[in-house]
Amino acid sequence: MAAPRFYLLLPVLEEQPTSAADTPAVVGPVLIEETAVSTHKAPTERFPIVGLGGSAGSLEALELFFVNLPSRTGAAFVVVTHLGPQQSELAKVLQSFTPLLVQEATDGMRVRPDHVYVIPPSHELSLLHGNLLLLAPTQPQSSRLPIDFFFQSLAKDAQDRAVCIILSGLGSDGTIGLKMVMENFGMVMVQQPDTALFDSMPRSAIATEFVDFVLPPEDMPTKLLEYIERPLVTRPPRELSPESKSKPAHALQKIFMLIRGQTGHDFTYYKRNTLFRRIERRMNSHQIKEFTHYVRYLQEHPQEVDLLFKELLIGVTKFFRDQEAYESLRSQLIPVLIKKPADSTVRVWAPGASTGEEAYSLAMLLQECLDHVDPHKYLKIQIFATDINPEGIDYARLGLYPENIAGDVSPERLRRFFHKVDGGYQIRKEVRDVVVVALHNLSKDAPFTKLDLLCCRNLLIYLSSDLQRNLLPIFHYSLNPGGLLFLGPSENVTGFQDLFIPLDIKWKISRRSESVASLTRLANFPFSLTRHPAAPAHPVGIMNASTPRRESGAFATLVQKVLLRYYAPPAVVINGKGDILFVNGRTGKYLEPAPGLSGMNLFDMAREELNFEISGAVHRATQSRQDAVLEEVRLKTETGYEMLRLTVKYLAEPDTLAGLLMVVFEDLSQPKRNPRRKKMSDQEPDGRDAVVVALEKELKYTKYRLQTTIEEMESSVEELKSTNEELQSANEELQSTNEEAMTNKEEMQSLNEELMTLNMQYLSKTDELSQAANDMKNLLDSTELAIIFLDNEMVIKRFTPPVARIINLLPTDVGRPIMHFANNLQHTTLADDVQLVLNRLLTLESSIQTKNGEWYVMRILPYRTLDNYISGAVITFTEVTGMKRLEQELQESARFAESIIETVREPLLALDRDLRVLTVSKAFSTLFRVDGETIKGESINTFGGGAWSQPDLHRRLLKLLNNEAREFDNLEMEADFPEIGHQRVRLYGRRISSQGSKTDRILLSVEVL
Repeated sequence: MAAPRFYLLLPVLEEQPTSAADTPAVVGPVLIEETAVSTHKAPTERFPIVGLGGSAGSLEALELFFVNLPSRTGAAFVVVTHLGPQQSELAKVLQSFTPLLVQEATDGMRVRPDHVYVIPPSHELSLLHGNLLLLAPTQPQSSRLPIDFFFQSLAKDAQDRAVCIILSGLGSDGTIGLKMVMENFGMVMVQQPDTALFDSMPRSAIATEFVDFVLPPEDMPTKLLEYIERPLVTRPPRELSPESKSKPAHALQKIFMLIRGQTGHDFTYYKRNTLFRRIERRMNSHQIKEFTHYVRYLQEHPQEVDLLFKELLIGVTKFFRDQEAYESLRSQLIPVLIKKPADSTVRVWAPGASTGEEAYSLAMLLQECLDHVDPHKYLKIQIFATDINPEGIDYARLGLYPENIAGDVSPERLRRFFHKVDGGYQIRKEVRDVVVVALHNLSKDAPFTKLDLLCCRNLLIYLSSDLQRNLLPIFHYSLNPGGLLFLGPSENVTGFQDLFIPLDIKWKISRRSESVASLTRLANFPFSLTRHPAAPAHPVGIMNASTPRRESGAFATLVQKVLLRYYAPPAVVINGKGDILFVNGRTGKYLEPAPGLSGMNLFDMAREELNFEISGAVHRATQSRQDAVLEEVRLKTETGYEMLRLTVKYLAEPDTLAGLLMVVFEDLSQPKRNPRRKKMSDQEPDGRDAVVVALEKELKYTKYRLQTTIEEMESSVEELKSTNEELQSANEELQSTNEEAMTNKEEMQSLNEELMTLNMQYLSKTDELSQAANDMKNLLDSTELAIIFLDNEMVIKRFTPPVARIINLLPTDVGRPIMHFANNLQHTTLADDVQLVLNRLLTLESSIQTKNGEWYVMRILPYRTLDNYISGAVITFTEVTGMKRLEQELQESARFAESIIETVREPLLALDRDLRVLTVSKAFSTLFRVDGETIKGESINTFGGGAWSQPDLHRRLLKLLNNEAREFDNLEMEADFPEIGHQRVRLYGRRISSQGSKTDRILLSVEVL
């Protein structure tokens, strides 16, 4: 049987049978760029290829990995990360961590051992026959899954040589790809979450339980080299020699026994080759070479039995796997739904449902199909999704899937059938309610019945031929008349063509057959794998009553066959063409095989002397649709002639037999009589007639009893079937009730988890608030400012410790109005000032003094929230005692200087840097008859009617200000002064010094000549 082909979220490039000149195709969400790489598969070198996938925070992990990686490993490394569209320097950065050659991948580049290849920006990367292919993405940056895409191509190309490593990153990229690697017997490593800067990708990978090793990045190279250098496992050959058969075969049986003892599931009838590969993977991960040693390891480590059980159940699934197949199924389902009676239920069974993607895909497809059916029919949907893996069942029941399913599910379906939640999508409750998820072992549990659709895709390929031959009749039995069977693309119904009519050969969609031949194919149910499996059909549907089938376990059926064998006349059932569909009794006296390659046809096989009679009787019965009886038909035998009655019975019911004909051969021959006996008989007609009548009565009675027995047996069989179906229905109702209870439990668990999530969020917010409060406290303490926070009622909300020097507050005073406290201020209107600020929303600032002589600048301003809402007031006190003292000293110094100037008898004039009058002495005011207060601030150039605007004086003053001279003396000038007339004066100029340093002030002394 052909190996299964898997298609996941992002499609894998496969070798095309057509030439490279054919029109290129768009594959999935990416468009293949033109490349010079030949599609012809070149011989692939046998070395491991390691794919490393990471996103945010993965650079540190890559550094730790490559720093600890030796220079010669024999493996190739491909690094795939989430890069922006801009130019990337990742290859150069990684080159500084490792002696291996690091290159940015180019289209068609051949992968070599001990080389590192880095994905370039704005590209998808895949692997085909050992060559790297660059693909132009067609999806937006936020929707691309480059790690999943590469891991899938890596799994298909390298298979058991593939190694995938998932490092730090956000999201779930790589989760689906690692399943493909595991499916193809590769190895999976994941970074230990507590060592990752962002643990979303590692945790998503670990949640699949398909991970071999969870390690810090620095420990991965050592484990990787151990895996690469592992010894090859010696697999037991399919056909073992007598001297070598017992030990490995018995070891394998012991493995099956250990699994069955711990899990209850028997893998004996699964395909050996697949089982060997799965077991080898576990053995290689533990460096175990011999099967017998692994049996010992399983005995000593019960947890390994569970891991092996999960390993054997690995199956890659996704939503709407093979989109074209589902479109074909849609076209076949709509007519089935249209024919369903109103208020009925559409029943579907999906065995091997794994994590539920296939079952929910069917639910969505059926909901869409119902859009094309009369809504007044009120059809209900019930889907049974079953599997033997309890963890997969729990996952399916929850219906929560990662964000990367968006690559398989259209945006319309995502909006209609899913809820967007944190970390992914969840199936809506109305869709989950139609899917009953349950544990069920297909090989030993009772099947679901009265089905309109049975979807068993990519499950039979893992089962042995014997188990397949047992299951297909069960599938036929489970389906309603006209029900559909939906298999995987690599599965078929070979040997059971009489049970199913193919509708789509490519996508393996079939309809249950209702032919008479299919009725003879009784399913072995309940069946045991220790019995013989159901045999495939013969070229023509014949079942000889002389060789009853031992595998039929129904007592009534066995009794019926015995009765038919000994009491029913030989008969055959034919169609209108004479083809024999069923044979009862020994017909060798009437029929014989025809020479040549002719089929089983009544007209070809009838004895020569019967051919005419049979043809005529069949013709009459067909035309009249009534029974045709021929009495005393002569049949030549070796001892003479025998008389027989030939009956052709037209079958009008049941519906499955309507239109068929039953040809019955009844022997009427009597023993030979001598002439004397004949004469005596002629003379005694009454005696002869009595014997004949008695024999006829006995024959009729026998036929009647036989027919009664047959009908009773049929009735018993029907009653048993009805009882079985009622039990099945009751069982399904119980399962449905149980599922509802489980659903309610899950909803409660979901609510509890939501509450826990909210609680965690509140705790997180509390921590943030606590941190903010700590930051605020330290900030306020570091400012050493006295600050009081009030609400709109002037109640204290918070204050800083320095406030205690102004208002005697304690920590317990928070929550009390500020008016209740006496303060140390010589300011009695504090509360009124706060109320004024709250009323007018202004900022108030004033200098206040405490009773002990300290000075503060008090600022009162509204307390505004981030939403610009006034929620109180803030009072700040900034101590300015030192500044006040300095200000007072300056004022005193100024007054002292002014007093000196007033005391000196000489006329003095003080100027600032802009040559404006600062002050004049009393002598100056008297001499020039000016008011000293009036002329303050006036420029010397305009003062006195411009009399002081002398170029020489102006030049001397500028030199003093520019430090070009320290003083000037004896500057004589003449001018007309407004009040005293023309005068000749002598001037002396000095820059005023303060505490040893010069100021920007000038003092002029005036002497009248």
